[in-house]
Amino acid sequence: MKTLEKPYVVGIDVGGQTAKIGVIDTRGSVLSQMAIRSDDTTDVDVFIGNLCGAVTKLCKSYGLKHIRGIGVGVPNGNYYHGTVENAVNLKWGGSKHIEFAKKMRHNIGIPVALTNDANAAAVGEMTYGVARGIRHFIMITLGTGVGSGIIIDGKVLYGHDGFAGELGHTTVVRKNGRPCNCGKKGCLETYTSAMGVARSAREILETTDRKSLLRNFPPASITSKDVFEAAMEGDEIAKEIFEFTGKMLGESFADFVAFSAPEAIVLFGGLTKAGDLLYNPIVKHMNNNLLELWKGKIKVLFSTLKESDAAILGASALAWEL
Repeated sequence: MKTLEKPYVVGIDVGGQTAKIGVIDTRGSVLSQMAIRSDDTTDVDVFIGNLCGAVTKLCKSYGLKHIRGIGVGVPNGNYYHGTVENAVNLKWGGSKHIEFAKKMRHNIGIPVALTNDANAAAVGEMTYGVARGIRHFIMITLGTGVGSGIIIDGKVLYGHDGFAGELGHTTVVRKNGRPCNCGKKGCLETYTSAMGVARSAREILETTDRKSLLRNFPPASITSKDVFEAAMEGDEIAKEIFEFTGKMLGESFADFVAFSAPEAIVLFGGLTKAGDLLYNPIVKHMNNNLLELWKGKIKVLFSTLKESDAAILGASALAWEL
């Protein structure tokens, strides 16, 4: 690692709405960061041009010549090939096979590596956060979608093709399940992402005439934040939505435990701000559905890193190896 010649790397976390960029030093400190929109174009080349422009601007005071490499965490990112494939939650993703790392490297002239965004968050959490010292855990990111990174014996599980860990697309409702952007129905993501919570709110409001603070919003504009704020005001429907969301997650977590026997499941992303509204039903329903040998043994932890930092730091770890 030529840290004296090139003492900085860049970590990038690409989400469905924004891309967060950070400059990282050899101690793992995020020296500066910024964000750009990732949902304002359907043209990947335009987005990559915008991203490289933002990196150049952010790194101006450090000098691009002192940047060792760029690590990117992105939905459906393939660590093996540097590609983004079938990223349906990205406006420019679609069903395309995008040579993202190659395009970005050609644009900015700095080596680029990428991985799945949830894998990047898992590495960041394992290195700097609540999972430090834990060698077997599953990272679940609860944002626009539901992502996952699986750590086994301190290493990311990539699988033979680089796409292992799509737990958000495990089927949780097999009959009349909600349509998912991936093309399937009944995926965990459609019920437990931020969009899934808003969807649950609209469904329950349509099927009952019970009073709710959520009726103050046009149904199409309800967000998970609105549901959270209503729940904090004591709104019974809003609280039931979080109970339902936690139940879906907890039951799925019990299945995930049977697969890899993790010491912990770490939750990351905007939806975790719901705190106990989400945590309590998750733990209850997970333990109710675990095999006896795991009951009460699996930790459920909230990320201790800033919302943007885990994935940025995890992605930046790739860059030190370039």
